[in-house]
Amino acid sequence: MIAVSAGDDPADGWFPESVAAGYDGPGGANGAEAVTPVVDVLEGLADGPVLEFAVGTGRIAVPLAGRGVSVSGIELSRAMAARIPGRPGGDAVAVTIGDMTSTRVDGEFSLVYLVYNTISNVTTQDGQVEVFRNAAAHLRPGGLFLIEVGLPDLRRLPPGQDVVPFAISPDSGYVGFDQYDVATQEFTSNHVTVSPDGTGRFLRVPFRYAWPAEMDLMARIAGMRLKHRWADWDRSEFTATSTKHVSIWEK
Repeated sequence: MIAVSAGDDPADGWFPESVAAGYDGPGGANGAEAVTPVVDVLEGLADGPVLEFAVGTGRIAVPLAGRGVSVSGIELSRAMAARIPGRPGGDAVAVTIGDMTSTRVDGEFSLVYLVYNTISNVTTQDGQVEVFRNAAAHLRPGGLFLIEVGLPDLRRLPPGQDVVPFAISPDSGYVGFDQYDVATQEFTSNHVTVSPDGTGRFLRVPFRYAWPAEMDLMARIAGMRLKHRWADWDRSEFTATSTKHVSIWEK
């Protein structure tokens, strides 16, 4: 992992201070219309303490704790985790700094969850298997592991092309595109921003995609089995045209 700006701590990976500072901007994934359905589902699944892998700035954990659920979190980036106490009610979330592939926290949990594509930040198959193993190790018998993740946009790749744009905003000078390597299942998310004065910023973040069937096998390796798979947080049916999935495995 390489820090993206001067003064960033390399130990924070791809989410150092320069990213964390703007992570909680209004709207989008931070808006109530995006957060509330997630918290509704998680609250309904929780039957005891819960653990969020890659808890970030507490976007989901803090409002979930505000509903009376006991929430703990694991987060690699100190810069991201430092934002949690500043949220109203953030002190209710106990955060451990560490890697979700291996870091253990005390206790036994009814639910472990990992949202917003973050499983793809683990860029090897072995590493993703360890995420499943670590989730299972934290769960009590019958406990649940939930992942929300997008599906790779490979159907938009004609022969010879490896790039798919996902955002173009002329007003803000922003262009975003994913570049895929279908042989390795690795891809990068590329973000280009050009300021009005002509200066620019380029951020390239590595990921690894895994199909739902591959994740089901990872779950089996970790001693879990599929219980639910939805196309979104509204529990809609997962189909061949779905662009993401919310999957839940039971220990």
